[in-house]
Amino acid sequence: MALIDVSHLTFGYEGSFENVFEDVSFQIDTAWRLGFTGRNGRGKTTFLRLLMGAYPYRGTITAPVAFDYFPPDLPDERLTAVQAARALLPELEDWQLERETGLLGVQAQALARPMATLSGGERTKVLLALMFLRAGRFPLIDEPTNHLDMRARAQVADYLRRKDGFILVSHDRAFLDACVDHVLYLGRTGVEVAACDFSTFLQNRAQREQYERTQSERLRREVARLSQAARDTAGWSDALERTKNSAGDSGYVGHKSAKMMRRAKNAERRRERALEDKKGLLREVEEAPPLTMHPLAFRQERLAEALDLCVRYDGREVTRDVRFTLRRGGRVALQGPNGCGKTSILRLIAGEDVPHGGVLRLASGLRVSYVPQDMRFLSGSLADYARRCGVDLTLLLTTLRALDFARELFEHDMRGFSAGQKKKVLLARSLCEEAHLFVWDEPLNYIDLYSRMQLEALICQRQPAMLFVEHDRAFVDAVATDRVTLQAEVIPSPPGAGSR
Repeated sequence: MALIDVSHLTFGYEGSFENVFEDVSFQIDTAWRLGFTGRNGRGKTTFLRLLMGAYPYRGTITAPVAFDYFPPDLPDERLTAVQAARALLPELEDWQLERETGLLGVQAQALARPMATLSGGERTKVLLALMFLRAGRFPLIDEPTNHLDMRARAQVADYLRRKDGFILVSHDRAFLDACVDHVLYLGRTGVEVAACDFSTFLQNRAQREQYERTQSERLRREVARLSQAARDTAGWSDALERTKNSAGDSGYVGHKSAKMMRRAKNAERRRERALEDKKGLLREVEEAPPLTMHPLAFRQERLAEALDLCVRYDGREVTRDVRFTLRRGGRVALQGPNGCGKTSILRLIAGEDVPHGGVLRLASGLRVSYVPQDMRFLSGSLADYARRCGVDLTLLLTTLRALDFARELFEHDMRGFSAGQKKKVLLARSLCEEAHLFVWDEPLNYIDLYSRMQLEALICQRQPAMLFVEHDRAFVDAVATDRVTLQAEVIPSPPGAGSR
């Protein structure tokens, strides 16, 4: 048993008004498969960077192990997987690399390709394998699922379940449940460590939050009752005191007045204790207010239809014979391995120029709201972005606040936002738009758990027409009414071409 001990950790970025961590203390065991989660902006990646020694901080972090951070920076993307492995581990044999990556479903021939040409899923798996091949290191794995389809997530979860000792940052509930045995949660004011899978942790937390809400409401009513009682008793005492001079027995009246005043003071003291008890509640309760969206009713039942649709990339077909129908209120999940053309089909329906064959019919006058994967184009202020997109700025900011977006970021340039913050901007903009059809491409990448559940609840309530790609199994199970599975065409890629 070896412990990583965090004691009185305090850290804040230069120029920030608030610290990311304030006098935080906890311990974790290096043998745990630890799931690390919390809302966007709470400091998960920052904490991993602190473990790596990237920033100065107050307090102490004592660790008996050396850390490796995922995803690592490669010195040269032109290196093949084998060459990258040799650069990191000069003593590593090729068969060891093939065996380890084989556990993750990576084909041996992929190891001879430059890292820059691997698909996102292949790259993730190779880098994970290299991390665990480095003996004596403790892996810090930061959101590895963002480029993994459902099948790949299951493979990676199975792989991690066989390992001992790592910290895994993720918001994918099914993925966490499949591979962790402890949970580290960054709350609003502190840190919580639990020895259980993620679903059990979430259930226990929900029960505790409900208990605190009930207690808070009880104390609120108690405070109101005691406040009224103190005012009434003090008023009666004052009234008796005013009659003392005219009363036949002024001593008796004074005694009664003093007794009532003591009652008033006792009620006030009980009120203050109840207020103090109430203050200790709800500090860690996560606020996830309901969201709004604006689906429009379309005059026709059928919104879009694909018949023997195929899409092309780099002059080759990446998928073919795709058939589906989008109807009012239907929510179709496009599924399939990386590289099978899911994103291309969404872009095509969103109105982009994508080479394709077959038939795609879109209803005349259909209004589409599109959330792309790519967020690199976001720049400038939120006010400018709202103006460019034609959405109400107040509504956009209100939606962002409901998604736990920090108010102090409202005036910042979006180029400085984190990936999770940028994705929330795209989702909030879509929720503000009036549309017949919502087309979302991996909307949950980088998005925290509570925001995912907010979106689930909203979609289930409003039942908009949707076509989406998402690899979070829990989300798909909750919102999809239909699923269409695409198969990637097994056609050799041109030299140097990557997967898509």
